[in-house]
Amino acid sequence: MALKINDNGTDRDMTAEEEAAHLAWAAEAQAEAQAQAEAQEAKQAARQAVLDKLGLTADEAQALLG
Repeated sequence: MALKINDNGTDRDMTAEEEAAHLAWAAEAQAEAQAQAEAQEAKQAARQAVLDKLGLTADEAQALLG
């Protein structure tokens, strides 16, 4: 099934080049989103490790940091 594109108000099938560019963009966007999610998880894990090491709860840390 060919991907569709709206070209000045007219729906049409994408050309092979347009479809390849779209699929490459989609793969890159998905990889970037995954990398951001992994970075956020790593940041949260590091934060929790510090809190655990210091023996602080999240509320206590927030009170100290303002």
